[in-house]
Amino acid sequence: MRSLSIAATGMQAQQTNVEVISNNIANMTTTGFKRQRAEFQDLLYQNMRRVGSNSSDAGTIVPTGIQIGAGVKTAAVYRINEQGNINTTGNSLDLAINGNGFFQVTLPNGQIAYTRAGSFQLNANSQIVTSDGYLLNPGLTIPQNAVDISVDASGQVQAKIDGQVNPAIVGQLTLANFPNAAGLEAIGDNLLLETPASGQPATAVPGSTGFGRITQNALETSNVNVVTEITNLIQAQRAYEMNSRVVTTTDQMLQSITNMK
Repeated sequence: MRSLSIAATGMQAQQTNVEVISNNIANMTTTGFKRQRAEFQDLLYQNMRRVGSNSSDAGTIVPTGIQIGAGVKTAAVYRINEQGNINTTGNSLDLAINGNGFFQVTLPNGQIAYTRAGSFQLNANSQIVTSDGYLLNPGLTIPQNAVDISVDASGQVQAKIDGQVNPAIVGQLTLANFPNAAGLEAIGDNLLLETPASGQPATAVPGSTGFGRITQNALETSNVNVVTEITNLIQAQRAYEMNSRVVTTTDQMLQSITNMK
């Protein structure tokens, strides 16, 4: 009976669904995390009686036919890039993007990665870096005698120098945006990489058309909705149980055939 293999594909699909949901819940407090959703497609069909074929020499047409499906498969795990909440932290190097765009980070191998997590710090050379020590791109160095740092909504970074009235302009933040941000490759550590699916990035200062603005002293939370995820988890569990019930029922049917005399 093909119902065994069909039900098995359903159980495998719901297992993937639960894994995606559990990852969302696990990252509900991860800065800038974007929740994901598993998407499924039906598998190939076996045509027992092809729709549209002739049913007689008179030219009559089969109106519906008989197609038996082979189950389900995981087609994609889609990243939903909707805005997370902005929480005030009071840390001058905590930056949140309100709108579209990504911070650019230079990896140790020189490659550019992208992130929504704006929890930055200073390294030993007074350069702005991520929590892993990766340089913010473009590189910005804060004067060592600075007593305060300010970043306006357009990404201009200024430093208040001890003994000076007017703040010094340190540099300008830029954001990157993609035609298909869902096509970026996640590599962990809140970092994403460009792929052929994402398209090439466009860069501009915050607040430009199509780009978000910067909020200083704040961080963007994950966009995970716990109530939604728990609801999805219950639905996935029930779907898994129903597919496992199909396996049990098929086994009972096969047992009945085996016991026939």
